[in-house]
Amino acid sequence: MAQDIFDKIKKNRGPIGQHSKGVHGYFTFPKLEGEIGNKMIFRGKECLVWSVNNYLGLANHPEVRKADADASAEWGLAYPMGSRMMTGQTNMHELLENEISEFMGKEDTILLNFGYQGMVSAIDCMVNRNDVIVYDSESHACILDGMRLHAGKRFVFKHNDMESFEKQLERATRIVEKTDGGILVITEGVFGMAGDQGRLKDIVEFRKSGKFNFRLFVDDAHGFGTVGETGQGSGEAQGVQDEIDILFGTFAKAMASIGAFICADEQIVEFLRYNMRSQVFAKSLPMPLVVGARKRLELLRDQPEHKENLWKVASALQKGLVKAGFDIGVTNSAVTPVFLEGNLAEATNLTFDLRENYNIFCSIVIYPVVPKDVIMLRLIPTASHTLEDVQYTIDSFTAMKKKLDAGEYQSEEMAAVEVDTKK
Repeated sequence: MAQDIFDKIKKNRGPIGQHSKGVHGYFTFPKLEGEIGNKMIFRGKECLVWSVNNYLGLANHPEVRKADADASAEWGLAYPMGSRMMTGQTNMHELLENEISEFMGKEDTILLNFGYQGMVSAIDCMVNRNDVIVYDSESHACILDGMRLHAGKRFVFKHNDMESFEKQLERATRIVEKTDGGILVITEGVFGMAGDQGRLKDIVEFRKSGKFNFRLFVDDAHGFGTVGETGQGSGEAQGVQDEIDILFGTFAKAMASIGAFICADEQIVEFLRYNMRSQVFAKSLPMPLVVGARKRLELLRDQPEHKENLWKVASALQKGLVKAGFDIGVTNSAVTPVFLEGNLAEATNLTFDLRENYNIFCSIVIYPVVPKDVIMLRLIPTASHTLEDVQYTIDSFTAMKKKLDAGEYQSEEMAAVEVDTKK
């Protein structure tokens, strides 16, 4: 008799899910309330928040709020109905795509309903069983899930390691010479955990050498709007924007909204429009989100002070942490990791201390995302933060680190927290 699939699920809740009873509602699925900004309400009290990807501080910008409200009042959330291929096409959708293309310096753009969904579907659409994917080992989950749909070979290279990259390219080349397929290289512009940029310029040099033939697909979710002279992203920052064949960006970070986009040559985008299943078979992006995205893009493009404020805060935070003796890895973006040594119990205890006694809310990252006995606190500076926020955080982290080193967070169990789990 076949095993009951529910019995299997109950016996194996997953590496994080196995702790759900002790962490749900506090360490996982926490509820941040109030207006999105540098300070929000957590469990009834105000906390300094470093966990929201509102990079440019646009979430509550008055022009953005007005555009969102006016569009919702005029159009509602239903219009347009149906997929864009059938009944969901509008002039406003096309206008936003054209404006993104112009800003990003690319021929054409396709809007996506969601970033995660869009990346999965784009990878599935671009390659077949004869093709080979070569990808960075630290690629986001949406890239990994997209590759699960790929029927051909895929080879992973060590994170930002060009020697490893070349070896995988050589393996891929040997295969496509037999299958008559192609090679798609996938990496990120800014890696969202450690904050380092993908080595796009070095990857492009491999193609320019003439030894390898491949196309480059870059996920720049965290780079779009935050790096590069105008905010185009990592390609602009590294001087290779024109060399990126397929460029993915999302509205969920710098633009503080919902949706995403892919820029490429016109023929490639046209192919995606007619073959990308997540768009062909999904309802069109609602009009208020499209109108709101246009306003956000306008502010990103025409008001560089938002990015300047972001970097004033990010630079002060990163320099201050390093001066205070903290390890922030090799970040060269706004994403600011803080690496500490400790076990799971220490990680939860110090996070509890930061939230309850210092009123600082930042994300905690543990194994299997990082190696065992490593604690990573992930800080996302934004244009909404202040230099006072930065100094308070550095002082608080310094006090926390002394407690960690003194063993004050050691215990046999994780911090127990009573939470309201009512939906």
